Amino acid sequence: MNLTNPNEIKALLAEYGFRFSKSMGQNFLIAPWVPGCIAGEAGLTEEDGVLEIGPGIGALTVELCERAGKVLSVELDKRLEPILRMTLAGRENSAVVFGDALKSDLPALCREHLGERPWKVCANLPYNVTTPLLTAFLESGCFESITVMIQKEVAERICAAPGTGEYGSFTVLVNWYAQPSRLFDVTPDCFLPQPKVTSTVIRLARRKAPPARVDDEKFFFRVVRAAFNQRRKALPNALAAGLPTLEREQVRGALTRLGLPADIRGERLSVEQFAQFSNELLAR
Repeated sequence: MNLTNPNEIKALLAEYGFRFSKSMGQNFLIAPWVPGCIAGEAGLTEEDGVLEIGPGIGALTVELCERAGKVLSVELDKRLEPILRMTLAGRENSAVVFGDALKSDLPALCREHLGERPWKVCANLPYNVTTPLLTAFLESGCFESITVMIQKEVAERICAAPGTGEYGSFTVLVNWYAQPSRLFDVTPDCFLPQPKVTSTVIRLARRKAPPARVDDEKFFFRVVRAAFNQRRKALPNALAAGLPTLEREQVRGALTRLGLPADIRGERLSVEQFAQFSNELLAR
């Protein structure tokens, strides 16, 4: 059957008594070109094992199975089990696990179902768990690339430049681990039901090494979070609130030694400057 045809989708869902769940952020693709384009941009080969989160009825899953050696899909909604059993019938390189991806040991699941690396992520991510999922993918360090469709606003945050309104701690985190690329937008009319926002497909290529050296990575991220928790405040004041062990004069001194204004806000610092700044704070 055509898994992107609205009439066929409605008939399929009616046959199994399935109703969309708003809390799970369920929106199924009805634009035939989208699943193939997402899978194509992932650069998959028969050597790859692919992790997909939220397969829905399997429109993207089928495209992944055509390109990759093995595909593991993790689905939260157990009601989709009989539907996926039917739509993925005969796809011997496909495995579906039902559970909460955020509570799962994803590397362990990948080892069990995909075998040895290389692994890649390719998915149409639920909007409500995009940030924690991307964080989990990146921090695991075991995925070569992450090609996902997410809310356009989140994609803009990930790809934002320092000094812009979209630039924030999540921008720094993603760019620390990966090199992001915005690929293409997907409008609301490509989904059933239609979401209220435009989606964007992005690709995150894992870095072989971080873009800068830090003496203490945990401290680096603590500094970044503190800087953006009160982003409208100058760094000495923002860090005094977020990292009470640091005195304002220490922060001003570190900024001065780096040739930066003492009243600069965190949103003006690049990833590399944040690394230099955290190192300077530690050194003193």
